[in-house]
Amino acid sequence: MIDYITDFALVLFYTIRDVLPIIVLIVFFQLVVLKQPIPHLKRMVIGGIYVVLGLALFLMGLEKALFPVGKIMASQLSDPSFIGVSGADLTNWRSYYWIYIFSALIGFSTTIAEPSLIAVAIKADEVSGGTINPWGLRITVAVGVAFALALGTFRIVSGTPLYIYIMVGYIIVIIQTFFAPKELIALAYDSGGVTTSTVTVPIVAALGLGLSSAVPGRNPAIDGFGLIAFASLFPIIAVLGYAQFISMKKRFIKN
Repeated sequence: MIDYITDFALVLFYTIRDVLPIIVLIVFFQLVVLKQPIPHLKRMVIGGIYVVLGLALFLMGLEKALFPVGKIMASQLSDPSFIGVSGADLTNWRSYYWIYIFSALIGFSTTIAEPSLIAVAIKADEVSGGTINPWGLRITVAVGVAFALALGTFRIVSGTPLYIYIMVGYIIVIIQTFFAPKELIALAYDSGGVTTSTVTVPIVAALGLGLSSAVPGRNPAIDGFGLIAFASLFPIIAVLGYAQFISMKKRFIKN
């Protein structure tokens, strides 16, 4: 228990240190540049305390729970005794199908729970007058992340170069951008960014590092990273595809 308290105190100190420049900047501009008193000072102080404590608790949770869970699951699902293979089969990408299934499911579920995506979906519904369904957007993005993580773990297992997938992915995005409805292009690009946030990133990063450590011949420093890039890219493709589908459906109904 004492160790946890000590660790939390250290994390809290680093969090205050990181947040302090933001506070100083805001106070400086408010008092010196704008020459205005700080409105609702009491509420801002209380809110700032909540933010710092929340960030510290979140970072503590990452270190003690989410990172270890992702790494343990990757190690267990790629364990030779679990997948039932040995020797040369340990480098065969077909032996790790449970990893692909788990990656897709964890990508889908973490994206559905991603607070930043929920916020974007709600705002998209508001500004579109109900045209963009929040759940439709969230599920579309989640499907994109699920496919991305399944493909990303396949890349780690197979050892193929990351840049090939990223180059092909962005070529697809560029082609889709020319044909997708203009009013949804910016939303699609933003949807790719919000997936890599508080819930998704810790588990995905731990999963990639754990898998690259468990698969023979893979280097965590070289192969362990890159899943987050997949999780940012493929939701853009999914949302642009969704937008094109909705556009074609509307034209078909009119005709």
